[in-house]
Amino acid sequence: MTRSPRLSLVKRLFDVIVSTVVLISFSWLILILALLVRLNLGAPVFFRQKRPGLDGKIFEMVKFRTMRNATSSDGTPLPDDQRMTKFGNLLRKLSLDELPELWNVVKGDMSLVGPRPLLVQYLDRYSPRQMRRHETRPGVTGWAQVNGRNAVAWEDRFEMDVWYVENWSFALDLKILWMTVLTVFKRSGVSAEGHVTMPEFMGSQQP
Repeated sequence: MTRSPRLSLVKRLFDVIVSTVVLISFSWLILILALLVRLNLGAPVFFRQKRPGLDGKIFEMVKFRTMRNATSSDGTPLPDDQRMTKFGNLLRKLSLDELPELWNVVKGDMSLVGPRPLLVQYLDRYSPRQMRRHETRPGVTGWAQVNGRNAVAWEDRFEMDVWYVENWSFALDLKILWMTVLTVFKRSGVSAEGHVTMPEFMGSQQP
């Protein structure tokens, strides 16, 4: 992605300032949510998982748990739809489960806006073009999230991620943040049809 160092600095400063302000201003809400997660889903309160970030570098993403720790008799986790609760589903619809990711933004692992960080095992399944989504920091929200969220097919979602990388501007980030607010209020696109979130990405034939 071609971006001047000055614009990159502006984006980074904006990320840090906004994330810090939100974390401090809504610390009361984060504490309440942590307590509710503990009461409804038990410990741990946070869901931590390795995700690829800028240039594919691995970092640990943190968010609120939305599923129960339920397993089968052999210890294998039950399918997502059997572990999801009404409380967890509400957190996802309102995107409140992602509030802790602002700490990842402050640390520099993520940005407020960018392609969503997906699973590490997907790295070997991307086409060269799809891999370009890692030319910028992953975001708490992104162009694909305000244009269908999880209801969009993988290939279309990745194409929107690459479009963002190729057309980034500070004005575009502000537009996506505003559209994110509208998307959260509409509570649309939280899951793909027939899935709690998204089906696993197995790779595509796109170049």
